[in-house]
Amino acid sequence: MTFLTRSFDGEVGGRSPDELVVEEPLQIRLDDALVATTMRTPGHDFELAAGWCHSEGLLSGASVETVRYCATGSAVDTQFNVVSVSTGGRAPVPRERLGTASSSCGLCGSDAIDELIDRIAPSASTTTFAPHVLAALPAAMRAQQPLFAATGAVHAAAAFDHDGQVVVVREDIGRHNAVDKVVGRLLLDGHLPAGEMALAVSGRASFEMVQKAWGAGFAALVAVSAPSALAVEAARRAGMTLAGFARDGAMRIYAGDGVER
Repeated sequence: MTFLTRSFDGEVGGRSPDELVVEEPLQIRLDDALVATTMRTPGHDFELAAGWCHSEGLLSGASVETVRYCATGSAVDTQFNVVSVSTGGRAPVPRERLGTASSSCGLCGSDAIDELIDRIAPSASTTTFAPHVLAALPAAMRAQQPLFAATGAVHAAAAFDHDGQVVVVREDIGRHNAVDKVVGRLLLDGHLPAGEMALAVSGRASFEMVQKAWGAGFAALVAVSAPSALAVEAARRAGMTLAGFARDGAMRIYAGDGVER
């Protein structure tokens, strides 16, 4: 969306157009139950809804049959801000949630990791990556971020194969949403678990980023910035390679044995 702005660089300049990222709410419904409302950048909404349901463990292995806008009425009436994911009732009945999805997991420390261990088995992937391949992922992702180039205001996530080739890149104002869009695309294409792939994310590697990567079965998670201590602990419990500060061909490895020596 374009706005007229005035810049200041020692003196106030004239008006000029500036592209700003769009942010709108999205309601996610699973088998007719409202399970989340999240603020997102419109686009790839079906992937976001399906990926979010998978990342939160709501599908419990059930296949997604359909994804569509507003199964309860007109998509136009809801301004394309309601997406319904259907498993034909095969997924467990979800608990309806009235709050907004956020970066808070609602649990603390080892309790959060123990809950994931109960829900998701540690990785069985034997995939390893050349260190230069992992270190180069953020730069390869950055080259395919047109929305960031236009606005400077969005995060990105990308799935890569063993050789560092891009499988899918997604952008969103929410970094968690960007990951869910990638996971959703892989889910809908039948490419989960992603045991032969690495996930790259802009920004830091939080516990939730590890949770989403772990749930999708990625062999490695690479972040541009630092991980949190809980993220490192979770990655080690998951058997996942975790790297941070991946910039300019360098990185720091915090967890996992998936980097070739």
